Amino acid sequence: MIPIPTGVRVWLATGHTDMRCGFPSLALRVQEVLKRDAMGGGLFCFRGKRGDLLKVIWHDGQGACLFTKRLERGRFIWPSVAGEAVTISPAQLSYLLSGIDWRNPQETQRPTRVG
Repeated sequence: MIPIPTGVRVWLATGHTDMRCGFPSLALRVQEVLKRDAMGGGLFCFRGKRGDLLKVIWHDGQGACLFTKRLERGRFIWPSVAGEAVTISPAQLSYLLSGIDWRNPQETQRPTRVG
């Protein structure tokens, strides 16, 4: 995973997106649908219809970046509201990219008492 600079906003484009889109089409969607500036330094995440493919666009100040991740098993947890943007923290993005439910992450193992 590429480190995310401090203070970067992360936006999820709710609903599903045509994953054939590249940076220009996704940036246009950010501007027209989400009413945000795609070149403003935020990360914008898009999920495909099947839910196993995610694309993230980001303009880092030097150029446009397009990241893609496909889960081998499972689906990316996504908000059910369509046509809006949801803001999440960079920590929640890490959970999302790992296939973990970012809305309510749970520990899989409780620490034992040392003693």
